Amino acid sequence: MPNDLERKIASVMSKAMALICVRNTCLETLHAGPGVVSLTEDYSDVIVTDANGREIPWSEVSRISDDELRDLMHEIVNRLYTFQLRVGEQEFRDYLDRQLTSTQSWDEPRHDWNLAGRKLRESLGPDAPVAPATEDPAA
Repeated sequence: MPNDLERKIASVMSKAMALICVRNTCLETLHAGPGVVSLTEDYSDVIVTDANGREIPWSEVSRISDDELRDLMHEIVNRLYTFQLRVGEQEFRDYLDRQLTSTQSWDEPRHDWNLAGRKLRESLGPDAPVAPATEDPAA
């Protein structure tokens, strides 16, 4: 089971990698623009009409094209690669320290249920994984 220092380091590094390698990518361009309004707040009241006149429920619309996903994945992989190669450089660590101030209000990370092995899934602690929600048959 990871100790407190290992958890803290993993938390800081996870937030740094998420900010530098994922958030500050072309994902920001995909996120730009006006948001969709949903009066139900679950988007079940939002319908997209495409150029052929098809009405598609928001929950069924692909909101990122194959080309956009490919470009995003290339950029993320390249940034993760560069991040890993530069993490030992003092100049880069100074840059990370400046950037990480924007993550201070972020939630602390938890283990991902699907990625965590048995040892992590069974661990006790503040970042112990939460089992995936099961559907309530009574609902």
